Amino acid sequence: MGLFDFFKKKETTPIEQEALDKGLEKTKNGLFSKLTKAVIGKSTIDDEVLDNLEEILVTSDVGVSTTLKIIERIQERVARDKFFGTSELNNLLKDEIQQLLAENNSNDFEKFEYGNYKPYVIMVVGVNGVGKTTTIGKLAHQLKASGNKVVLGAADTFRAAAVDQLKLWGERVGVRVVAQPMGSDPASVAFDTLQSAVANGDDVVIIDTAGRLHNKVALMNELTKIKTVMQKVVPNAPHEILLVLDASTGQNAIEQCKQFTQATDVNALALTKLDGTAKGGVVIGISDQFKIPVKYIGVGEGIDDLQLFDRKEFVNSLFK
Repeated sequence: MGLFDFFKKKETTPIEQEALDKGLEKTKNGLFSKLTKAVIGKSTIDDEVLDNLEEILVTSDVGVSTTLKIIERIQERVARDKFFGTSELNNLLKDEIQQLLAENNSNDFEKFEYGNYKPYVIMVVGVNGVGKTTTIGKLAHQLKASGNKVVLGAADTFRAAAVDQLKLWGERVGVRVVAQPMGSDPASVAFDTLQSAVANGDDVVIIDTAGRLHNKVALMNELTKIKTVMQKVVPNAPHEILLVLDASTGQNAIEQCKQFTQATDVNALALTKLDGTAKGGVVIGISDQFKIPVKYIGVGEGIDDLQLFDRKEFVNSLFK
């Protein structure tokens, strides 16, 4: 069984769909208003329309390389199927984006469960300010609501605020938090957390880590040390290295992804704050550029507004 093979199909509830639609509203409105202007006075998808579409996608933070890939695919389809008119541009674009996401995300993640791994260990990385601790708290809430015993490890020991915030989330959602005094060795916190999880029979462990990028070598060494120490308690831990990115920062999120993927073996992404930005296209660009599954998206401030990413629902919501 592969790492994510145990996720089973769960239909999106009306409440979840409404939250997704609302969370992507700014991106959708920006995209559609630009697409409408791009085809005014045009009956066919010609070079001018494609040039306008290219500019729209780039300014929506899809990214240059991913945009060019999408444009090339649409050009090939228009050349092959001569009947495409501008009225069909939205459906063409929707179809190509869905196919692109399908190629880059081999699985959709549709259930907050973690299969045969016990405890299932998630190490969360990302710079300060992207919503890392909030994402951990919301994820812990949903995991607990799915019937899992969850424990959090406060391994961002360089900021007292980070430890305090994680403790507050633990109290709010009713899960244990393992912490040590500020300045403690982060690897020691991770070790204690996993030992506690094993002794307590917990299902999922979520380890917070420091969000520093100023020294990539130091970051790499620290994360490697944390992983090595955790494996003394749970072989193959962490099972998931989750990188949290702020979607509202657009291309800066892509740069952060580049830095962290060079520092550690990131195998899942969370894109936060999609509700506060028109730059939701960054989800498409990051997925394509790094070939790492986008697993979670944050579509609001509510405790239930962290959703497992479903590429079809995501693109359908953009093009409603």
